[in-house]
Amino acid sequence: MTLELAARVPARDVEVELEVGAGETVALLGPNGAGKSTVLSVAAGLVVPDAGRVVLDGRVLTDAAPGARRRVQVPPHDRRTALLAQDASLFPHLDALDNVAFGPRSAGAGRRTARDAARRWLAAVGAEDLAHRRPRQLSGGQAQRVALARALAAEPALLLLDEPMAALDVGVTPALRQVLRRVLADRTVLLVTHDVLDAVLLADRVVVLDAGRVVEQGATGDVLARPRSDFAARVAGLNLVRGAWRDGALHSPDGLRIEGMAHGPALRDGDASVAVFEPQAVSVFLAEPGGSPRNALSVVVTELEPRGGQVRIRAGALAADVTPRAVADLDLAPGRRVVLAVKAHEVAVYGT
Repeated sequence: MTLELAARVPARDVEVELEVGAGETVALLGPNGAGKSTVLSVAAGLVVPDAGRVVLDGRVLTDAAPGARRRVQVPPHDRRTALLAQDASLFPHLDALDNVAFGPRSAGAGRRTARDAARRWLAAVGAEDLAHRRPRQLSGGQAQRVALARALAAEPALLLLDEPMAALDVGVTPALRQVLRRVLADRTVLLVTHDVLDAVLLADRVVVLDAGRVVEQGATGDVLARPRSDFAARVAGLNLVRGAWRDGALHSPDGLRIEGMAHGPALRDGDASVAVFEPQAVSVFLAEPGGSPRNALSVVVTELEPRGGQVRIRAGALAADVTPRAVADLDLAPGRRVVLAVKAHEVAVYGT
């Protein structure tokens, strides 16, 4: 089942066009307010775009072309889509088995057939022992498994997941992620997430939204290894500096000159480019280091974030990883002015 979606929703400042191939999982990434949930709502039929078109497996679900003589808007229950959000939203008066059987029953299946299907899906998500519990008797992780089984039992052509693990305890998330990885195989899925592990483990491709627009998309590994958007770089734990390629280096608008290894098509002077490098490639000094001043920038520390045995120093959009001892020796704290020096051989530069 292939999804083709193009939508313009001016009230939310969203204008997006994307595709999800048959059997493909696409992750929507982006900061809060980027338009991710709006895209899911358009696909589910919960939001009607001012202009746009939604086609699922050749069937037109929405056709809101400007000036069209006949607009098409298939209602949510008839779109063969299933939406799973942070809140499991199980029917409180039904046990888990009948919650899951609701989809087949709504499609016309008999009680016994629907319950047999529900048992199969509960087993598929590892929740068969919860069949006769009411929602109030389930933990958050258990309820979300039941909700996933209910979504799958409806046999949707398209599964829409809106941060389904965001409200769960950290200890529960890995198990549910493995369940998703197993049951989503060969399904057509559009997944909204803020967690890079969800993208890495579940998605074939990622689409990055910012301010209601697609700013980057591609294979998950490619986008996270070579991001071209600020959000993707942050999610991947990488630094990203924008600028123009000139005289064998990237020159940023704030005066930073970064040398690095150019990748992809040959860069020409004036080409818009991004330099990408890991926080481990950045050294922190209180004054400009001796020798060549290349790849050095005077900045103000904005945040210190403990990360295992290291501390991540953030200075605006840039980050460096240092030891706790270095933090003490340099007396690092928010507001402290420092110099960041980037190792040129660990910088990758790409055209945009």
